[in-house]
Amino acid sequence: MKKKEVRTMRKATDLLVQCLENEGVEYVFGIMGKETLDLMDSLSKSNIQFINVRHEQGAAFMADVYARLTNKPGICLATLGPGATNLLTGIASANLDHSPVIAITGQAGFDKQHEESHQYIDIVKVFEPATKWSVQIKDAQTIPKIIRKAFRVAQMEKPGAVLIELPENIAPQMVPNQPLTALPIPKSIPIPQALENALTTISQSQKPVVLLGNGVIRQKAVQGILHFVEKLQAPVIHSFMAKGILPKDHALNYFTFGFSKQDEALPVIEQADLIIAVGFDLVESPPKNWNPKMNPILHIDTLPAEMDEHYPVKEELVGDLKEIFQQLTARNIPSKPWMPAGNLKERIKSAYHIDSNPNVNQSLTIENILASIENIVPENTIVISDVGSHKLSIARTYQSKQAGRLIISNGYASMGIALPGAIGAKLACRNDPVICITGDGGALMNISELETAKRLNLSFIVIVLNNSKLKLEEQMMEEKFNSSFGTGFGNPDFVQLAESFGVTGVRPQQKNDFEQALINGLGQANGISLIDIQLG
Repeated sequence: MKKKEVRTMRKATDLLVQCLENEGVEYVFGIMGKETLDLMDSLSKSNIQFINVRHEQGAAFMADVYARLTNKPGICLATLGPGATNLLTGIASANLDHSPVIAITGQAGFDKQHEESHQYIDIVKVFEPATKWSVQIKDAQTIPKIIRKAFRVAQMEKPGAVLIELPENIAPQMVPNQPLTALPIPKSIPIPQALENALTTISQSQKPVVLLGNGVIRQKAVQGILHFVEKLQAPVIHSFMAKGILPKDHALNYFTFGFSKQDEALPVIEQADLIIAVGFDLVESPPKNWNPKMNPILHIDTLPAEMDEHYPVKEELVGDLKEIFQQLTARNIPSKPWMPAGNLKERIKSAYHIDSNPNVNQSLTIENILASIENIVPENTIVISDVGSHKLSIARTYQSKQAGRLIISNGYASMGIALPGAIGAKLACRNDPVICITGDGGALMNISELETAKRLNLSFIVIVLNNSKLKLEEQMMEEKFNSSFGTGFGNPDFVQLAESFGVTGVRPQQKNDFEQALINGLGQANGISLIDIQLG
C-alpha cells in the first residue's frame, strides 16, 4: 500500500520566505512594521539578507537597479498604508523602465478592511496602474502559486513590477504547502518566413538606420547586434537606455537621440528610408519626436509593436532578441553602407561635447567632469544618473565603455534614484566600481541612505552637482515665462553632511582636484566618497 505523503506544517510567512529562497532571492530591501512582524521573523531565519533602509522609496530604487544589473527580480518590502505608498514612485519607475521588481507589503487583517480603519487603504488598487500585476493573498495556501506567478509575470517580456499584499491575519496561519518549481521562461523566435520578409525589406531599402533601445541590453543581445551591424554597415543610434552597445569609436556609431525634436542625431533618421528599431520601448522617446516623416519601421522586439501613426510598421520580428539575431546573422544580410550628409557625425560629436579636449581649461563644467570620469574609470564602472539637467548631459556626452553600465531613470524620470540605486548596484556587482551622479535636488531626496551604505560597508562615489536650483525647470520657466519662479532653494554643506554620516567629503575647486578626488575614491576598498561640485 502506498504511503501517504506527510507534509510539515509551517507558518505562512515561513512558507513565503521559503518560496523566495526557491526563486534565488539574495536581498530584500525595506522597512518593517507591525503588520510585517511575522514576515520579519521568518526572514531572520533565512539565508536571504534583509537590507533595512531609511525610506521605502529608497528600497524600491535599490530593488530596481539591482534587478537591471542582475536580470533577477529585486524585492522590496514595506508595511501597510504610508509604508506601502512610499514604495509607489520607485515601483512605477521600475515598471516603466521594464525592470523586474516585486513589492511585498503588509496590510490590516480582513476584520478591519470592511470599515474605516487605522492606516488602511486599498493598496492593491493604488498599485494597479503602476504594476503588471497587483494581488492580495486571501488564502495562505495560495502563497506558492502567487509567489511563482509573481516572479514569472515580473520577468516575462516586457518585465515590470508586481505587488503582493499580505494581510496581517494571514501571516501567522499554519499551512502544509511547498514552493512550486521555478521554471525558466520559454523563448520564442519568428517563423522562417518572417525572417525572410525582414531581410527582403532591408534589401529593398537604400538607406536603413538601426535604432537601438533598452530591450537589447535587457535581452543580452549585444553580441548579435554587433554582428548584424557589421554585416549591414548602416548608421546606428542609441536611446538613453541603450548606450554602450556600440563602442564610442565605432565608425557606425551616431550616438544618442531622445532629447527633443531638435536632436542633433535626428537627421540620420530623416535621411533614412527604413528604421530598423530593435528592442525599443516607446516610453523611451515618443516616435512623433524622432520620426515626423513617418519613415517605415522594421520592428524587432519581444512583443508586437504598439499602435502609433509615427511608428508605421512595415514588418515585425517578434521574440527573443538574442535568438532572432542568431537566426538573422546566419542568413545573408544585405550590406547597405551609406553616410548621412553634412559631416553629421562630427557635428553630433561637437554638439554633444564628445571627445572635446578636457585639458583646454580647468573649470568644473559638467562636460569636463564627464570627460574626466570617462578617461579615468575602468571599463566595468557602473554610472548611475539621477534626474535633472545633468541627465541630458550624461545621455549626450558620457560614453559608457560597456553596455548596461549606464543606469538612467527614463520612463518615469524619478528624481532621487541615484544614491539608493548605487546601493542596489554595488550589491548586484560587488567587484565593480560604482559612481552616482546627482543634482543637489535629487541628492537630498534620499541622502539618508548614506547611512544604509555605510552600515553595509559598501564602497562607491557620490558626485553632487550643486547649484541650489532646479536647473532644468529654471531653463523651461525662463524659456516659457521669462521667469525662474519656484526653482531656487538653499542647501546644507554637503561636505559636512557627508562627514556626519562617516563618509569622506571633498569639494574640489578645479578639474585636477576633481580627478584626484575621483582617483582616491576609486582606490577605496571600503568607503564612500562624496564629491561636492559647485556649479554656477
